[in-house]
Amino acid sequence: MPNFRVRRLLAAVLVTLPALPVLLAAAPAHAADAYPNRPIRLVVPFAAGSGTDAVARITAKELGDALGQNVVVDNRPGANGAIAAELVAQAAPDGYTLFMTTNTTHSANPSLMKKLSYDPIKDFTPVARMGNLPFMLVINPKVPVKNVAELIAYAKSHPGMSYASGNSTGIVSGATLGRMAGIDLLHVPYKSTPPAMTDVIAGQVPMMFVDVAAGIANVKAGKMHALAVTTAQRSRLLPDLPPIGDTPGLKGFDITSWNGVFAPARTPQPIVERLNRELSKIAGSKEVAPRFEALGFEAFGQTPKEFSTFVASELVKWTRLVKDAGIQPE
Repeated sequence: MPNFRVRRLLAAVLVTLPALPVLLAAAPAHAADAYPNRPIRLVVPFAAGSGTDAVARITAKELGDALGQNVVVDNRPGANGAIAAELVAQAAPDGYTLFMTTNTTHSANPSLMKKLSYDPIKDFTPVARMGNLPFMLVINPKVPVKNVAELIAYAKSHPGMSYASGNSTGIVSGATLGRMAGIDLLHVPYKSTPPAMTDVIAGQVPMMFVDVAAGIANVKAGKMHALAVTTAQRSRLLPDLPPIGDTPGLKGFDITSWNGVFAPARTPQPIVERLNRELSKIAGSKEVAPRFEALGFEAFGQTPKEFSTFVASELVKWTRLVKDAGIQPE
């Protein structure tokens, strides 16, 4: 009798075994369906008041509404964004720590910094590109120039003229202008954009390259004077502002800052795809667009694969930009 019961038990186990792979395969999808079930942290590598911070706060509110969970912005400025990047790279790959960042951490830092505590490709999963942050060249209103050509002439008669920066785009743009125009510019780095703007407005530093999102309010208020955009084409958000490349001797000047969302490496694909769907909706939303445009942010979406390809190409591009500008890593 006992042997009969054992045989029946073994038969039952063997009948059940083929179904196990199906159950195991279904587990990740079930986990993704349950995501998210607690608040999400959106890390930003720049201070409150920066362009990226402003875009992140709109995105966090919209994403939270779409997912039914709070999305909390966590500002971690410092070390040119490397502090925040390292934090996210070491976070659990569960979709509850996300990173809204720019070309500073993922395109420029590998060439600007001798030691980097993270790998911009291997340590992150690209989730969604959100758009571009156009940059403009601004000066203190007391600087007696009306355009880029006059600024170059003024700088040549005032060797060592300084420029402030709060991110990599500001650093590389200033160095590139100095090299192409043949002028001696002194770089004054800041931890983030807001304090850099404060000193330009106060006249402590005469000029800087600032993203439109962070600087447009001060330009409209007359606290800073905008001379040009850093892109090869005019920005649809600032159609009256000429490209720097239109100035004689500066043809080919083209520097663009991009914005996107990453997750730690090895984040499950179903979670990445869910986040991409919601973020792409936000970037393309007609209701949200006016709020982004008011910040000077050009929003549009990309798939994770498209964003991954773009990030790889931008790393190559910014390596060349930094080298051509003659910037030595620090």
